[in-house]
This record gives sequence, C-alpha cells and structure tokens, in this order.
Amino acid sequence: MNPRTGPGQGQEPGCLPARDPGRGAGPGAVVSDRERLARAALTRILEPGDERGGRWLREVGAVELLRRIATRDGAAERLSGMTPKRLDGYRLRAESAEPERDLAAVAVLGGRFVCPGDREWPSQLDDLADARPTGLWVRGPRDLRLWALRSVAVVGSRACTPYGSHMAASLGAGLAELGWVVVSGAAFGVDAAAHRGALAVDGATMAVLACGVDVAYPRGHAELIGRMAEQGLVIGELPPSDHPTRSRFILRNRVIAALTRGTVVVEAEYRSGSLVTARSAQRLGRFTMGVPGPATSGLSAGVHELLRGEGVLVTDASEVAELVGDIGELAPARRGPVHPRDLLDAVSARVLDALPPRGAVGGRDVARGAGTSIDEALGRLYELHSLGFVERDGDGWRLTPRPTCNDDVRRGGT
Repeated sequence: MNPRTGPGQGQEPGCLPARDPGRGAGPGAVVSDRERLARAALTRILEPGDERGGRWLREVGAVELLRRIATRDGAAERLSGMTPKRLDGYRLRAESAEPERDLAAVAVLGGRFVCPGDREWPSQLDDLADARPTGLWVRGPRDLRLWALRSVAVVGSRACTPYGSHMAASLGAGLAELGWVVVSGAAFGVDAAAHRGALAVDGATMAVLACGVDVAYPRGHAELIGRMAEQGLVIGELPPSDHPTRSRFILRNRVIAALTRGTVVVEAEYRSGSLVTARSAQRLGRFTMGVPGPATSGLSAGVHELLRGEGVLVTDASEVAELVGDIGELAPARRGPVHPRDLLDAVSARVLDALPPRGAVGGRDVARGAGTSIDEALGRLYELHSLGFVERDGDGWRLTPRPTCNDDVRRGGT
C-alpha cells in the first residue's frame, strides 16, 4: 500500500472486535458538535493517559462528564475514584477551557480535532483502553486513519552517535520507499534523522508531539515540523498552545506504540524514553525491533537488553517490512560472497586441496593426498587447469599464482 493513495487489503492492527458507545462507533460514525466540543474541552482538563478520566468517559460520555466537572450539583463527587482534591484540580482547569477558541485556532493552521467515532480516527488506539486519547489534534493534509494503517515507529536516543543518525535516516528513507509511514516524535537525534530520511525520498512521515500541534518543540525543529505539517501529519493529544513536560513525553510514547504496527529502537541507553515506547508496543502485541550497535557503546546498551528479550534484531528497512508487513513482503536472502572455488564438486575440491601452496607435485602424489585413483586425479587436474585453478610445471602440477592486489601490500615496507 502506498500511504499517499490509501490502504491495501490489510486490516488495522490490534482492532477491537466490538465497541460500546463510549469507545466510538467505528469509521462510519458521525460525532456530534456537542461531543466534539466536550472532548476538545476535556483535552485541557484531563492529562494524557488519565485512566480514571478515560473510565468516566466510557461510563457517562464526554458531554455528561464535562457537565459534572463544571456543575456543582454533587454529580461529579459520585464518580468512582473521584476525590475532592482531584475534582478541585479538574475544575480549576475547566475554568480556562474554551473549546471553540481551540478549534478555531487549529482550523486557522489547516488542522482539525479528530475524535473516537470519526471516520479518520485510528481504531488501533482503542487498544489503549481507558488510557486512549480523549481526541487528537491534527495538522496536515493526509488522512490519519489511512496513514496509521501502514506505519512503523522509529525512535531512539536524542544524543545519538553518527552511526545512530545514519541508521535512523537509512531506515526512514528505506521504509518510506517501501510505502510505509515513518512515525516518530520530532525530537533531536534519532527522531529527527528518521523524519528527514523519509522526507529526503519524498516519503510519508508523521510526528506525534507532546505539546500543542501549533507549538514547535524543540524550537530548533520548527522548520522540520512545519514541513511535516505541509507534506505529512503532525498530531498530539494536547490542545493548541500547550507546552510539553517530562511526564507528557513519556505518556506521548504510548500513542506512538499503539498507532503503529511496530517500533524500531535505534540507540538507547538503559534509561531511555524510547524503551518506554518499545515496552508499550510489547504490551499491546505490536512488533518490537532493535538495531544493534557496538557492545562497548552505552548508547546501545538499552537496545541490546531489548534484543536479549522479545525484541527482534533488524539492520535495514526490508527486514522491518518483512516482520510487520503482509505475506510476501520478504527481505532479500543474505549470504557472503560466492568464490569460484565454492562451485567445485567435492572430489575436485579435494584434488585442489592436495596441491601444496608452493612448488609442483606429480599426479601420484595428488591422488594420494586426495584419496582418489591416479586416473581420476589426473582427470580432475585437467578440469581444474581449464578453469584456471592449476597449471602444468614440467611433469608436475602447481597452483596458479594469484595476482597480488595493491591493498594486500603493507604500506611503509615489505
């Protein structure tokens, strides 16, 4: 499937077989204006990944949940797990919630707010259960659901090495050329290299931000994020103008893991947010892959630990596509170089091995060393002669001298 034209015959990974009204009614449903406004407001009130809030959403719906939080009629206090302290915090945030303003702000940027039940909603996010996003703020001309159907996450260290940057860019470009959408977090290091690799081949790439989609974070990636918003997609759970925090980065990673068919980790220390993404992918039943690095590199230590567990070692885009793709998307067979000697049959190889490295020997000596008759040894020697492996030396036989390459001569002396 080409991400630019739409999905192929594959099904969405991890889709739930049935949904109740609180989980969205599927790609053909229409979300009411009241529901959209309520969910937009709740993105300012509930933190990403708030499972209590997600449970309340499922139980009473977005419109009713927002009403209970905003209205002091005692209904909010009856929600399971609601405490006075928690409710005070929600109500403080609710005072500044202006969903109409937020929807208008993202519309000015050419964006939109996608809710569960919208045709564009990626239903694999429902695998997050009560921790799924309340909704997603989206910038970009592409269809989020169609792009997510055939997507792979490439994540890793912010302070990556040149090797890590090279591998991320190669994976990004290779996956994009194979028709996959490259998903990452727009951070420094591996994330940016993966995005740029995809863009370099005019491929499809999507950034999942831990802030509002109108906020360029990090600031050094303002141009990169802007380019993805024009050519691809930039998405996030937080409303316009909201800024990232340490916890929001970690919670953002669960969306990357759930949205994609698999996660590739390129360079990660033992304590790395990219490993959080990988573990989330494992819990969700997604493929988890890692690119190996030097055994002495601390930046690859986390990847190696991942590979010692359930992670699969990959070295290029074709290996990733073979794992996460459809039947028939196979990586090319790998083997070392084939030398002319490898093509000899067993007897001819033994005859060739019977010749000494230097000097010539007679046919009888060759037959004795090869364990064959003299006639068979001579017959094989003539065949090897025609193939250029041996040559006559008077009455004997010797190995054909191999030409010396300049690379084989030691520099600075003999």
